[in-house]
Amino acid sequence: RIRLAAQLGSNLQGVCYVMDEPTIGLHPRDNRMLLETLGRLEGKGNTIVVVEHDEDTIRRAEHVIDLGPGAGVRGGEVVAAGTVDELLANPDSVTGRYLASPLPHPLLGSRRPPAKPAERLKLVGASLHNLKNVDVEFALGRLNCVTGVSGSGKSSLVRGVLHPNLKQLIATKGSARLTDCRGLTGWEAVDRVLEVDQTPIGKTPRSCPATYIGFWDDIRKLFAGTEEARLRGYGPGRFSFNVAEGRCPGCDGQGVKKIEMSFLADVTVPCELCRGKRFSPETLAVRYKDRSIGEVLEMSVDEAVGFFKPIAKVHHALKLLQDVGLGYLTLGQPSPTLSGGEAQRIKLVSELAKARPDFKGRKPPHTLYVLDEPTVGLHMADVEKLIRVLHQLVEVGNTVVLIEHNLDLMAEADHLIDLGPEGGDGGGTVVAAGTPEQVAAQQGHTATVLREFLAER
Repeated sequence: RIRLAAQLGSNLQGVCYVMDEPTIGLHPRDNRMLLETLGRLEGKGNTIVVVEHDEDTIRRAEHVIDLGPGAGVRGGEVVAAGTVDELLANPDSVTGRYLASPLPHPLLGSRRPPAKPAERLKLVGASLHNLKNVDVEFALGRLNCVTGVSGSGKSSLVRGVLHPNLKQLIATKGSARLTDCRGLTGWEAVDRVLEVDQTPIGKTPRSCPATYIGFWDDIRKLFAGTEEARLRGYGPGRFSFNVAEGRCPGCDGQGVKKIEMSFLADVTVPCELCRGKRFSPETLAVRYKDRSIGEVLEMSVDEAVGFFKPIAKVHHALKLLQDVGLGYLTLGQPSPTLSGGEAQRIKLVSELAKARPDFKGRKPPHTLYVLDEPTVGLHMADVEKLIRVLHQLVEVGNTVVLIEHNLDLMAEADHLIDLGPEGGDGGGTVVAAGTPEQVAAQQGHTATVLREFLAER
């Protein structure tokens, strides 16, 4: 926004400005101010090209180019191009369908009942950065959303005060000394706290969705149980990238080799020995349902769901990946090639895969999940899938705390906490708290946009 302000003052004409998701991290109030700024730039005779998922930005555009029809290998085509009205009338455009028929709220038909006093986590006297000695209650076993204009103190409250103090109290069983607050009550009901962010799930090509979520071990056991593997004396370890006896000796199981270029960036090329299959010829000779271990890694999640349907544990994890909109990924997709949004959703799937009672009937631990703007980089169709995943986490007995500006997620919260009223020194207080309807009935920037949003649904 500072760069945009500098351009506004330059009085340049005939410039093409290219922006990649400029609304990231912006409250709807700030978003509208940004769009007005872009309008003034365009009014001076400039061209604005924006990559964006935000509904207001799309509706404001004079020409929309919709890519798809799917994601990953299923995308890369121009599905629709033209005005917003032409997009709405195009049956092939997923974006047009979501603009024409917005998500209903609450998505599941009804909200969870308000938390009882014993189901609340109360933070007393939070005073980090611009937080002004605030008391905040979070509803346990519910979907909580912390919102407010940019700079209102959301990250300071959730990531700076709640998360570290709760983590210390759980680790020390209540003997930890609190920092940046006077008290935290109700923490005894939580067994663990976890921040699910958009950092990579692994740093080497040997790390992939199958290994991160954990079902790769079950697939290795399937191959080890085949008649061919038993005749050769191969155990599950033979089908691991990390064991020298089974992996390709040319690339050490990475499928690619890095070539160092003098004075230029390193180049990655497929391994000539295994041609990207990652395993030795002897290991690839073992087949399960006529597929080698290398071919299984090359399967998309959508294909693998049917292939592994009889294997309940593997099928469950694959179905979860499909449910969060990652059906286009391959099982062996190298972690460094995943986007931040993809990595975050894989982490959520990993948690959901664990969030079932084990075979002895023991319940999983009550986890409080912290997510900071999980809708970054997500299309409206992916936002719907994310909402359903977050509800699944809550349904199995967990608590979710989001920092979010997305109105669809705000409207889905069981408990909404609005900070502000402004950013910086003008923020750091609780403006409103309650259900989305209760917050919308009050005063403030969030209440204003939420009231308009809910009235349209």
